[in-house]
Order: sequence, then C-alpha cells, then structure tokens
Amino acid sequence: MPSEKEAFLEFILENMSQKGKVIFLHSSSELYGASKILLYVMNIFRDLGYPTLMILPGDGPLRPEIERQGFEYKILNLGILRRKHFHPRGILDRGKKLYKAYRLLDEIHQKEPISLIYSNTLAVIVGATFARRRGIPHVWHIHEIIQSPRFLVKFLASQVDRSTPKPIVVSESVAKHWKKYLDDAKPLVIHNGIEVKPFMECTEDIRQELGITTQKKVVTMIGRINPGKGQLFFLELAKKVITENPDTVFLMVGDPYPGYEDIENEINVKISSENLDNHVINLGFREDIPQILKTTDIFVLPSILPDSFPTVVLEAMASAKPVIATKSGGASEMVVDGKTGYLVNIGDIKEASAKITQLCNEAKLASQMGELGKERLLKEYSFEHFEEKMKKYICQILP
Repeated sequence: MPSEKEAFLEFILENMSQKGKVIFLHSSSELYGASKILLYVMNIFRDLGYPTLMILPGDGPLRPEIERQGFEYKILNLGILRRKHFHPRGILDRGKKLYKAYRLLDEIHQKEPISLIYSNTLAVIVGATFARRRGIPHVWHIHEIIQSPRFLVKFLASQVDRSTPKPIVVSESVAKHWKKYLDDAKPLVIHNGIEVKPFMECTEDIRQELGITTQKKVVTMIGRINPGKGQLFFLELAKKVITENPDTVFLMVGDPYPGYEDIENEINVKISSENLDNHVINLGFREDIPQILKTTDIFVLPSILPDSFPTVVLEAMASAKPVIATKSGGASEMVVDGKTGYLVNIGDIKEASAKITQLCNEAKLASQMGELGKERLLKEYSFEHFEEKMKKYICQILP
C-alpha cells in the first residue's frame, strides 16, 4: 500500500496531466545555451507528468535534438523581435507573423486546453499576450540584458508586468537590470545548471583533426557571433599573446545571429589581414563542445556587453578548465577571481592577455583553477540543483 506521501504525489501528477499541454515558445532553432536550458526545463515538466509541445521559429540544429528526446514540436515563424525589424516594413511583417502565431495557439487551445505557456527569452512576445487574454498561467524565462533601444526595454518590461507575476531570470545581474523597469513582476533568480557527464567523462580531443601538436597551448572561446560576445576583442588578445607565446593556438566556435553576418566577415578578414591564420582557427558552429573543451587549456569569455549567464562557462568549468572572463554580467557570479580563473575589465587587452600568458606558462596553476572550478560547478550549478529549484517553482505557479 502506498505511503501518504506517495499517494499525494500520485494525486498531483494525475491532476497535472489532466490540465492540458504546456506550450514552450522559443526564439531560436539553434543549439546554444538558452536552447539547452529549455530542453532541461521540458524534461522536468515531462517528469512531472505534463504533456509538452515546443513551437520553434524555424528549422535548425535544435529540431533533431528535440526529435531525439521524443518531444512533440511544431515549426512556425513566431514573429521574433530582432533589431533588424525596427523599421516600418519590419514592424508590419512582425505584426503579420504574430497574428499567425496567435491563431495557432488558439487552435491548439481549442483542441486541448493549455495549462501553461512558457516563453523562453524576451524575444518571444506572442505567448504572453495570448496567455493574458485567455487567463492561462504564463512564465517568462529571461536570459538577456537589453539596454537599448529604450522604448523596447520599457515595452518588454510592461509585457512582463502584465503577464508574469514571477518571471525566472538566470542571474542576479539580469534581475538587477530588469527590476529598474518592472512595477509589479518580481524576478526570481534560478541559475542555469547543466548535465556534467558529457564534459567530465569526455576522453576524446580534436587536436589531431585540427592539426594542433601536443606542445601547443589551446585558448578557446565559444559563443554566437553578435556585437556583445567580443570575438574581435578575442582576436586582439590572440595577436598580443602570440608575440610572447608563439606556440599558442586560439579556437573560435560559433556562427552569427541572423543579421550579424557582417561581423563574421570582419572576423575572417582580420584573421587573414593580420597574419593570424597560423594561430587562430575559426570553427563556426560545432556540436562537439565536450571534445573542443577537452582540447582546450584555457577558456576565455571576452564579452564586451552585459552577458546574462553564459552556459558555456559552466561547460568549461565541468571540463575542469580555468576561465578568464570579462566583468560583464553573470560571469562575475560564476568565476571566483583568482581561484577558478580571472575576471578582467571589458576591453582591457593588456590585463586579459597577461592573464592568458600567465596560465599558458603556469600549467600547474591552470590545472588547480580548473579543478576548483569543477568543484564549484558541482556544488552550485549542477543539473540537480537546477531541477530542484525549477520543480519548486512549477508547483508554486500552477494551480
């Protein structure tokens, strides 16, 4: 005979499954940090007995991963907000796409009642509007710090206030930023967590594939190309470091956000024109991140704009790599300066290059920092911690 606690849990799960699907709306079909975290969240809801449906704005690397994990999905342009749409024709286009997305949500709701709409990133706004008008609980999982244009910041804050009493934010930095604009909503910080096994148990590196000899030090950055990630700053660091450490190789991983292809072109031109070809390898988008980090000696996050809570830093920590990051948001909460890596000032080439050179020359120190980072990850940012906090949150927001 089940215990009282087991009977209560069974009752909760049975009632949850009767309340209809949880709809997840995502701003990207790529497989970067926010997408990986959303997959974790969907698994948590599934474990709690909820049927789920993800709506993607297009095809991309995220789709086959959704299929592999057995989730239901649909593909529809959700009218995602991007800077490139901030003109009359772009706004008109977004309006049409938002209307179609709204109609789809209405069709889904008529067939099977929706119990919750979960909007991942502030670029997705249709879910908040639909949920508010239908009296459906809505969650906004805020991954970003948006500073401009001012009208957009205020507009998004008003949408959060009207739809989500307790939005999830990924770091204290994100909470601090949005609290300035919110009147009613109370952000709740739930730091991202990751599955550590793929990184801690990886034994395969890609040095041979890339033609990197064992005596060379490998410095890596991973991040989608946009104005804030600091790829050009990373190239300046490479240029400075190789003057003293010519046996250093710099790896760049990541493709551009739509509309930022010109930055990618600038990166490639800079690598060629400044004779960095023998020291910098631009890999573009890659799925073998554990193998890349296994190949890495030092991980660098060179963000030049506020970076909310970059999951890739957690992946580097899980791989026991020292992290050098700029003081640009969530990284300051993740990296313990002088213990698990170094925090440096944004754009300070002299300071950052000196830290890279130091860790290139002091292998023992780099190894110690990496191990301390791994310990910190397991204590503070494991998937188990993330799951526990998310389950508690879910039980609070659903009737």
